[in-house]
Amino acid sequence: MKIVISGFYGLGNTGDEAILKSIIDNIRSEVDKPQITVLSLSPEETAKTHNVHSIYRGWRHQNKMKIRALRKADVLISGGGGLLQDTYPTKFLFGPLPYYLLVVLLAKLVGTKVMFFSQGIGPVTSKWGKFLMRTLANKADFVTVRDQYSKDYLEKLGVTKPETVVTADIVFGMKPSDDDRLYKSLPLKGDETLAAVSVRPWFTNEEYYEKLAKSLDELIEKRGVTPVFVPMEGKYDVTASEDVKKHMKHSDKTMMLERDATPSQYLNFISKCDITIALRLHALIFSALSNVPHVGISYDKKVESLLNRSGMWPYSFRLEELDSDKLVENAIHLLDNAEDEKSKMAPRVDAMRSDAMENLVLLNKHFGK
Repeated sequence: MKIVISGFYGLGNTGDEAILKSIIDNIRSEVDKPQITVLSLSPEETAKTHNVHSIYRGWRHQNKMKIRALRKADVLISGGGGLLQDTYPTKFLFGPLPYYLLVVLLAKLVGTKVMFFSQGIGPVTSKWGKFLMRTLANKADFVTVRDQYSKDYLEKLGVTKPETVVTADIVFGMKPSDDDRLYKSLPLKGDETLAAVSVRPWFTNEEYYEKLAKSLDELIEKRGVTPVFVPMEGKYDVTASEDVKKHMKHSDKTMMLERDATPSQYLNFISKCDITIALRLHALIFSALSNVPHVGISYDKKVESLLNRSGMWPYSFRLEELDSDKLVENAIHLLDNAEDEKSKMAPRVDAMRSDAMENLVLLNKHFGK
């Protein structure tokens, strides 16, 4: 099967690179003789990392190569991740939503089938964005989404022509790794209570830095926790982590992993932690995959959907409702009752892992030869 993959790839976001790795690894294990081309902002790096053919994803270069690859392909995989949204500025043909849908249109114009793969949908709030969804998203041949919310959202937007199946984020199909270089890089004795902390910039609610700092200080004082910041998106998360540390009394008792490590290395590190406190969706997914109890701080429905499915939503918060004292209380509960919480979480994660692999079953069913 000849496959072109379109997504937020080659931009240094750990979550999206984990998605790409999971798609490629599972295609190779589940699809007969795949030939894979990835549209990437860093095509040389993507090609080297994944041993695939890669083409520059922007419209400034290699457009003939894009058309040629799409024409030869059996299917365009659009996804996974939260591609179809207009949170970022969307003006006519500029912005993520027009970009991904124009790739879909190009595929259809050259006669190639399209699968939206393990996508999270929305928000789409602009009139132009809604028009594009009704007009172009309906051209997909088949759709899988990572949660029920996304399926319902598509229907509200008027995207009803392609069959849509709820699966799970494809990262739940990510293969485990024994690369523990990040863990070994830290000055640890081995008996610490480790908390993986994953934050991101959020300019409309920067007060959460102060609230989270207060919680981390209390966890250090009350339980001797060692917070370790996990920068899932390079310099942006390093800056946000430093902003949290500026508000802490005990910032000297925190650590920070190096930026731009591989998804497998971050997953392996989180698997060795006792708890995760995170905004980043894929830090929470890595925690669930590793059966590590987690407190999520939800800035988007996709985070809340994941936390409901993992069973950790009762211990988590919406960003605007973050309560420092309650966060400490919930984190201590999860630490004190870790085995019980893990036993409740495990079957939920197994179900999501199975749902994630269903993406490949459906790919073969609808587009395999």
